[in-house]
Amino acid sequence: MHTYRNLLEPYDFGFLKLRNRMVMGAMHTRIETLDQPVQRLAEFFRERTRGEIGLILTGGFAPDLAGRMEEDAPVLDSPDQLAVHQAICRAVHEEGGRIVLQILHAGRYARHALCVGPTDQRASINRYVPRTMSAADIAATVQAIANTARLAREAGYDGVEIMGSEGYLLNEFVSLRTNTRDDAYGGGFERRIRFPLETVQAVRAAAGRDFLLVYRISAIDLVEDGLTGAETAQFAARLQQAGVDMLNTGIGWHESTIPTIAASVPRAGWAFAVRNIKQAVSIPVIASNRISTPQTGEQLLADGVADFVSMARPLLADPEFAAKARQGRADLINRCIACNQACLDRIFTERSASCLVNPRAGRELDYPRGRAGARQRIAVIGGGAAGMAFAVYAAERGHAITLYEAEAELGGQLNLARRVPGKSEFDETLRYFRARLAELEVRVELGRRVTAAELRQAGHDAVVVATGVAPRRPDIEGLDHAKVGFYDEVLSGRRKVGQRVAIIGTGGVAFDTAAFLLAEADESLSPELFTRHWGIDATLRSPGGLAAPAPQKAGRSIHMLQRSLDKPGGHLGKSTGWILKSRLRRAGVQTLAGVTYHRICDAGLEYSCDGVTQVLPVDDVIVCAGQLSRDEISLALAGSGLRVARIGGARHAVELDAARAIEEALQLAQSF
Repeated sequence: MHTYRNLLEPYDFGFLKLRNRMVMGAMHTRIETLDQPVQRLAEFFRERTRGEIGLILTGGFAPDLAGRMEEDAPVLDSPDQLAVHQAICRAVHEEGGRIVLQILHAGRYARHALCVGPTDQRASINRYVPRTMSAADIAATVQAIANTARLAREAGYDGVEIMGSEGYLLNEFVSLRTNTRDDAYGGGFERRIRFPLETVQAVRAAAGRDFLLVYRISAIDLVEDGLTGAETAQFAARLQQAGVDMLNTGIGWHESTIPTIAASVPRAGWAFAVRNIKQAVSIPVIASNRISTPQTGEQLLADGVADFVSMARPLLADPEFAAKARQGRADLINRCIACNQACLDRIFTERSASCLVNPRAGRELDYPRGRAGARQRIAVIGGGAAGMAFAVYAAERGHAITLYEAEAELGGQLNLARRVPGKSEFDETLRYFRARLAELEVRVELGRRVTAAELRQAGHDAVVVATGVAPRRPDIEGLDHAKVGFYDEVLSGRRKVGQRVAIIGTGGVAFDTAAFLLAEADESLSPELFTRHWGIDATLRSPGGLAAPAPQKAGRSIHMLQRSLDKPGGHLGKSTGWILKSRLRRAGVQTLAGVTYHRICDAGLEYSCDGVTQVLPVDDVIVCAGQLSRDEISLALAGSGLRVARIGGARHAVELDAARAIEEALQLAQSF
């Protein structure tokens, strides 16, 4: 049993003690936009504190109206707003935890008309043009941030974190990319760091010495004209001199075209950038980004890379992360798979965040824990994401569960997803469900195609059908030709594919299949391969930490086709789709929209586009044209007297969506 000695070691600032070295990183969840926001936020943070996290960093609160990320983003600039913060602090402190308020001024990333910045240079990811800040504006902003820190102390917070990374306002002033001013706050390095240093000094004066002051510094900008590693180290040392107690590390600007937290990024892949800061200061440093297991965190601390590790999404996935590490139950941690589907992708579409593997996250009031009033015997048909999740949730409520899976292993479509480059983290979801099913003593029967007659005779009170999906067969002449295969055959390894490939479909499964066919190695498992592929200078000598990307090796020739005139890949996740499209574009993958399919024959795929008919000479045609539900057993159970419910793909087979399937499982389990 691993003891995680470094992770579990307390830390004493003199005026504040932390019970371990694990930090819940700041997240913008939009929970405050839901009904009962005070109660929801308090319970959200209470549950993670009860799970023994050492320190919580809240999502960002703007110091004034100009600093809001969007018009309805939270602001803390008046005593009238303290009630919600007092409730949050009370919930955390009642569980023995510590909590710090993040102060975030969005700068030119603000999505509203009050947007400001060092200059009027618009961010590529924002349609609003910022107003250039005057010296008076800067002075007022310094005082606004100090005022928010003072209010945070009054509310009961243990400290504040000043957001100075990811391309937000203070980061914009430090970088030549955005700061082309010629006054006292622009030009040379010393003048560019003046604004953040004045901010730190003002916060320290306003809040006092016995109040934790964290600064989130950009460890590597990943944009042109960003800081070099030497400049970053120098800036870190100056922040310490100005009065910062602890440095947190941010990775990359939001407008960077290099992934920083997606599953394609190796675990602890930014350790080299964090170490550069650690070597420049004597105050504690927090490592961040892609730290999803206690083993990874322990190794970073043991290697001297950092003093603390920050985990944001992993605390959505499992609020008991820290407690399970301490208890020697790390195998039962429901680990973040860095998919972003239910957290960041929802935030980017103005919805509140949750978690694919833990839909209770942010919905603690809607899905309270507890035992059911009466124990029921429930059969679950299908061991994919929906079936496994329901079996776990229902067993947690005290029901007797038998899970039938026709295949020799659990997982369903997850077994295909985990083979896609950058999605190997789905292995962790499978591992968790297997371990949890065993702990809950759920009866699992593999290789078992149970019949309706057997279910009727077994004495079950209810049957949950989670039999998943099958690939849809589009109406195309020649679909039975030897050249034709389906995505499940390819991803499972059952079908060998030639060098020239046509893929019918441009949805998520089609893009995953193309990535699978192009991959020689999984960059998410190799920091060296990742930095070469994306053009990252791990020596940090170049501005922004950028280098020339490694040339793409010649591989398969792939064409992706769709009937619709919509933009191919338009429904991919906002936070990860661009990564996949970039990878395929560099590999020379061609996409065609508005296609009419005629037939598949010995010559290849015959189609027409823009009124021109042609044949695409290919070795294989891979069909990724959607799915159909497998729910035959539901019909066979009609009139049986049993309660029968369908979840996941068996209920509705649109583009595969594990987040929806697992949340449906939780909702159904709560009804038993």
